[in-house]
Amino acid sequence: MKFSVSWLKQHLETEATLEQITGALNTIGLEVEGVEDRGAALAPFRIAHVIAAVQHPNADRLRACQVDVGDGVIRSVVCGAPNARTGMKAVLGLPGAVVPANGMVLKVGEIRGVKSEGMMCSARELGLGEDHDGIIDLPDDAPVGEAYARWAGLDDPIVEISVTPNRGDALSIRGIARDLAAAGLGTLKPFAPAPVAAVYPSPLRWVLEDAESCPWVVGRAVRGVTNGPSPKWLQDRLVSIGLRPINALVDVTNFFTYDLGRPLHVFDVAKVKGEELFLRRGREGESFLALNGKEVTVTPEDLVIADAEAVESLAGIMGGEHSGSDAGTKEVFIECALFDPVRIALSGRRHELRSDARARFERGIDPALLPAALEAATAMIIALCGGEASEVSSAGAEPEWQRQASLRFERIAGLGGSDMDQATAIGILERLGFAPVLQDAEKVTVAVPSWRNDIAGSGKLAQAPTLEAGRAARAAEGCALVEPECDLLEEVLRIQGLDRIPAVSLPVASPVPAASLTPKQSRATLARRVLAARGMLDCVSFGFLDSKVAAKFAPLGSAADWTPPAALRLENPIAADLDQMRPTPLASLLQAASRNAARGYPDLGLAELGAAYRDITPDGQLSVVVGLRTGETPRHWAEAARGVDAMDAKGDALAVLAALGVPAAAISITTDAPGYYHPGRSGVLRQGPKTVLAIFGEIHPKLREELGLAGPAVACEVFLDAVAEPKKRKKAVPELPAFQPLQRDFAFLVDAAVPAETLLRAARGAERALITEVALFDRYAGDKLPEGKVSLALQVTLQPREKSLTDAEIEAVGAKIVAAVTKATGAVLRG
Repeated sequence: MKFSVSWLKQHLETEATLEQITGALNTIGLEVEGVEDRGAALAPFRIAHVIAAVQHPNADRLRACQVDVGDGVIRSVVCGAPNARTGMKAVLGLPGAVVPANGMVLKVGEIRGVKSEGMMCSARELGLGEDHDGIIDLPDDAPVGEAYARWAGLDDPIVEISVTPNRGDALSIRGIARDLAAAGLGTLKPFAPAPVAAVYPSPLRWVLEDAESCPWVVGRAVRGVTNGPSPKWLQDRLVSIGLRPINALVDVTNFFTYDLGRPLHVFDVAKVKGEELFLRRGREGESFLALNGKEVTVTPEDLVIADAEAVESLAGIMGGEHSGSDAGTKEVFIECALFDPVRIALSGRRHELRSDARARFERGIDPALLPAALEAATAMIIALCGGEASEVSSAGAEPEWQRQASLRFERIAGLGGSDMDQATAIGILERLGFAPVLQDAEKVTVAVPSWRNDIAGSGKLAQAPTLEAGRAARAAEGCALVEPECDLLEEVLRIQGLDRIPAVSLPVASPVPAASLTPKQSRATLARRVLAARGMLDCVSFGFLDSKVAAKFAPLGSAADWTPPAALRLENPIAADLDQMRPTPLASLLQAASRNAARGYPDLGLAELGAAYRDITPDGQLSVVVGLRTGETPRHWAEAARGVDAMDAKGDALAVLAALGVPAAAISITTDAPGYYHPGRSGVLRQGPKTVLAIFGEIHPKLREELGLAGPAVACEVFLDAVAEPKKRKKAVPELPAFQPLQRDFAFLVDAAVPAETLLRAARGAERALITEVALFDRYAGDKLPEGKVSLALQVTLQPREKSLTDAEIEAVGAKIVAAVTKATGAVLRG
């Protein structure tokens, strides 16, 4: 919301400075976002009279001027402008002034032997435009010595504030003035426009077909108008806040939109078909050309203003080109209506139309202001364009907006922490327009003014439909009691000054602060750190992607014809190719890797902790940490670079699980990875038959090709929600065996289709009291072995605890290992 200080003073009688105004706005909750004060930069520049301008004796393109700035001193100024001449009025900057365009500080100097005691400026040098062909040429009646900024009306600072969604009244300059007056910065000027006499019957009448969306509408015509450019004062008002003047009739409506927060619209009566204007819902197939040049096709959910033939306006949002006023308009009809905020907001969003009118209607406007605003607008139109007014045409009635709210005085200190006395609190409420109706020693009850629809109003959030009826009734009753009082408390506290509310620390629950992260959050952070330590770059990407890409990442266990759930499709995506919630963060990382490869970075590691979306339920959003490697390993003097493979991804997954406390002995591997992995070079890490901890492997070659990845790509996905929280155990003294461990190697001949994991698990369970570790250290397949057979060599570590093992005991353990492996896999010990 922008306004100029001079415009503000049309409603506020005050001598406050700009600094006092902006400071007060911040303390009462109308946060200042910016101040544009061109007058401050132009203050040193004055209107000067060029007494004489002659050719410079030593330069062809310079003029030696004698200049008077009204202080009795004639100054010598050298000027290079081609329009510098004797007798003209110009803008002069004296020594010490700073040129706005380039920051140059003016000094007394000498140019080609002639003294120069200032600088006559062009519009560009003063930051007022792009014209730099010559110095500013002022009219003959410009007062010599006057500050140029003051004379040109450039000393009017522009203030921009942010307005919260509940403060529709603050989207008017009068509303801002009211708040500042309540804060003690002046006196609010009265607003009571005199009625304009009606001369003839209204040529148009309202027909209200949707009273729910528009409870009240008034309007009147003005005939005999002469439309044209609006006067300079009105144009300056609009230009100062960033609006473009159009013509007098339209400028009047824009003026009151900001001045009173009361949007208006004018129809050219000659262009309206019939004698009635209908406020009704849109119909299928209806459309109109809006004032912004956009063709709008309305729906039955939109409220429109229509004549006998077609739609003329999208109510409360934007008028139509057809019935707009122009230079030929001779009779105009002013529309002033009250619309349902929700209807306006939904229609504006549906058609992607933004306007100053919509911004005010969807926040709620003063429901009692319609007659006064119509009188004020009628009077201004007649004053600017001439003409005479018709009778007022209306439909509906002023809604029952009257309501009351109460404030207990003890809440000012108990809830607000302020020592404000009762009289001060009541005085603030009165200055804001709240009229006391009942007061005692404990509380005050006030009548809420019509312009404050955010206090004790009906704009509460809807309750959940699943809420139990009794609980819902109690909640609604509690809100009706608590919310209005809190609203009044907020008003008295903010007008007193938000900076005067004492800062109070929250009570300390315990001397020792509780953990800032839950165990789940700690595991997530640890998982990210593990992958970062393994050389991967931590990424943050969108949680949505192209639905066509999402279809390529069917989750584990999905049917062959899996498609992304329609419930996870975005209705209003930020881009056409970001319309689906992603089934896995791996899809986002693969696209990122593809973009990097296309720009010359094929070898990289990326990681992300993000969400995978499977359905719309809370359980359907999984927390997944993903690691992706592409290209080749880094070059090193000790070993040649190689393409990344599935074992790299497996190592990443196991490292994360180990850091999260999952014992390696509890993990089993299956080969049923999802279809976006290579079917023969991937696996699933499980804890038990049902719990899937992670997936790893090489990305399917076809998918790599579709995504534009030429080299190898491997990935792992660790499902953090599946990792159980480690059990809390009492720490015991670590066991340090007194006996040295010993190792034995076993080579088994086994069918090539048997997973090595089966051998490892069988050997590990052969003698749990002594076997502490089993590792695969060799795999051989060649012509010296029978067809379809491979040799797998295991290293078994035995750890004696009570005594040294004898040869016989070692042989007995070895026999158990061979027997267990043979039973589990059919393998035989190689000789």
